[in-house]
Amino acid sequence: MAPTPLLNRLTDSSALSLGVLGVGNIGMVHLKSAAAMPGVEVVAAADAVPENRERAERVGASRTYDDYATLLDSEDLDAAVVALPPFLHAEAVERAAEAGVDVFVEKPLARSTEEADELLETAREAEIAVGVDHTLRYQPDMAGVKAAYDEGSVGHVPYASITRLNDGPLGRPPVENAPPSWPLDSDAVGGGSLLELGVHCFDVLEWLFGELRVRDASMGRTLEIDVEDAATVLMEAPEAGTTITLHCGSYQWEQLPEVNTRLRLEGVTGTISNQEHLPQNFYAGAAKSALSNVASRLTRDEPDVFGPSFYLQAHYDALADFCEAIREGEQPPIDGADGRRTLALAERAYELAAETDEAADEIDGLETPEVTL
Repeated sequence: MAPTPLLNRLTDSSALSLGVLGVGNIGMVHLKSAAAMPGVEVVAAADAVPENRERAERVGASRTYDDYATLLDSEDLDAAVVALPPFLHAEAVERAAEAGVDVFVEKPLARSTEEADELLETAREAEIAVGVDHTLRYQPDMAGVKAAYDEGSVGHVPYASITRLNDGPLGRPPVENAPPSWPLDSDAVGGGSLLELGVHCFDVLEWLFGELRVRDASMGRTLEIDVEDAATVLMEAPEAGTTITLHCGSYQWEQLPEVNTRLRLEGVTGTISNQEHLPQNFYAGAAKSALSNVASRLTRDEPDVFGPSFYLQAHYDALADFCEAIREGEQPPIDGADGRRTLALAERAYELAAETDEAADEIDGLETPEVTL
């Protein structure tokens, strides 16, 4: 039987039934966000880890499964959040397409543009919508930068820079538990910091400046791991006439509530910085929320999904926009095409970095001619 067309799948009076596939760290954020949304019912959650399923039940999932495919086969859903490791995204979207279920996919959308193309073709054939969780543009500081830039407050912007750093999958020492293996497996994730953090930056930069072109790139490893934990990319935005540098890395110990993203636009009449557009009393509010979450963990209560609210509220807003688009039969505001573009930019950066490394190896391999006098 063909899937029900998107426009006819919901009625105005019905709640949107949602499943969450994967309820680890970010999946739990999505589950808590959905549970707090009007007009959304969290029907079920799936995770292979028993402790994650128990947490999901405590915070609002009506039923839990140890396998996402079983959930999709067993439940009548309107939409599903795909918060699984990247190597499972394409397969999960395929299973959702078979069930006629729209999907909100964690970034990166896939491990490569080739995999993304197959995923999106599957979705098109099944007439399901694909949204992608690129949340950086939902943060108020980024929205403030865009508003100031769009109104021309600093005139033409010849140069811009963005930096995004965190402590990555290894975490801040002392580490109590071993990290999962898949974030450090290039086959499982497709790449390192550039796919984990850089795709967010690519998305917000295209949101600001339009189409980007990658001109040069370099990758680095501060640790002996299988994926890069640092990446620097040089780009241009032809429509805006702006040169941009991007640096991202998973080598820096995070200091919450410190903001881990820096965006600066150097205009001809001044500078726009995201630091200037943080919410009023941000640091005091986020610190209070972080302390509350620590206390919640000590008493075995569930931490506040919105604390520190600056970051997690952005995830709530992104998912809420997706759910509203599905309810109204509209295209998600950040869709599969957006997710694919960030992958294409990352792939080009990887290609250029590899070419630079090969050229450097050739130079190193040349024999220095002997000079005699």
